[in-house]
Amino acid sequence: MGLPARDGDGYLVDMSNWTPEIAIEMAVADGYEMNDQKWEQINKAREFFEEFGSVPPIRKFAKHLEVDQKELFDLWMTGPMKPITKYGGMPKPTGCV
Repeated sequence: MGLPARDGDGYLVDMSNWTPEIAIEMAVADGYEMNDQKWEQINKAREFFEEFGSVPPIRKFAKHLEVDQKELFDLWMTGPMKPITKYGGMPKPTGCV
């Protein structure tokens, strides 16, 4: 099964195509390593998105998870909201990521 269409940044063109299996394929295609902690954060971000209809900014998301922002950066080795939203099948975060 091939990956559904992605935009230039690697986000799904149609978010309704998202499944955990597609997220894994996307991460593998990008050479990105996933683990349980990352999946837990992706699932929490999806819950937040479903409840509030938007992607949380990093500060609000760290507070939502009850973790320090630094832990998120250390885990993801980058601005965490970009991979969280990309592999979570959510829209690109806006503003400071």
